Amino acid sequence: MSVYAWIGLGNMGGPMSANLVAAGHEVRGVDLNEQARAAAAGAGVHLADSVAQALAGADAVITMLPKGQHVRAVYEGPEGIWAHATESMMLLDCSTVDIETSRYIHEQSAARGLKFVDAPVSGGISGAAAGSLAIMLGGAPELMERAGELVAPMSARAIVAGGPSMGIAAKICNNMMLFIDLMASAEGSQLAEKLGLDPQVFWEIVSVSSGRSWAQQTWYPVPGIVDTAAANNNFEATFRVDLARKDVGLALDAGTMSGICLPAAQLVSKHFDELISEGLEDKDCSLIVKNLVPGGQVRGYGAAEHANR
Repeated sequence: MSVYAWIGLGNMGGPMSANLVAAGHEVRGVDLNEQARAAAAGAGVHLADSVAQALAGADAVITMLPKGQHVRAVYEGPEGIWAHATESMMLLDCSTVDIETSRYIHEQSAARGLKFVDAPVSGGISGAAAGSLAIMLGGAPELMERAGELVAPMSARAIVAGGPSMGIAAKICNNMMLFIDLMASAEGSQLAEKLGLDPQVFWEIVSVSSGRSWAQQTWYPVPGIVDTAAANNNFEATFRVDLARKDVGLALDAGTMSGICLPAAQLVSKHFDELISEGLEDKDCSLIVKNLVPGGQVRGYGAAEHANR
């Protein structure tokens, strides 16, 4: 059994930490949100009131937070991870952050003699709950075996992406592709419907054809087709618009840094910005489909709520 300190018990961190508990490990969790804390406690996570309390005697420390600024905040300062971590601990960040933040945490951890691995995940809330996430590991080669063991109860596969920050580099590129694929599913689904195709039949055709993608299989933005789609629930968030916009922004920033032109990512970013400007940042990212039809009237999105927005 290992002892984990877990910082960030939200939509992803909550079920991920619960899978560690289910595998027989002890997890001490920290979160500012009382609802998240209560849900984690219900899954067997021991709640800690501070980072120091969570880290005391831990074998591993995992952060799963919304943005790079949050990761920096929990690492820095007299109450942060660096102030209380020991050389025996493995530090892992499963958050999706900018390249600069990842490199900073790597460099500063190494300067303190601490072991750090960037370990972002893919698979969404459903994958977090099922323990079927793909986890991308970046760090020193000698840390990879232990890091893989620590994340194994939460994942279907942990893949060594390369050296420091290569895990987050892989995640940024992957999520950019995901949201471009989502845009394709949104456009294809609406065009097919306007041309008179039965939505279920069209989805089945795409599922065995070249238009198939993870977004089409999991987030298809038409109600009654895919059980896991937010379109079945008035586009309540499984992956929020503002977080999707953040991830696309990370890719665009990386593109600028690398001298790579990313026109499809720019288009997706524009559509997310439109939703945010309408106050829809807390809805599901698959609501991008609303931008494609006159008046934004798409099946699955309540007309009353649309009018109120």
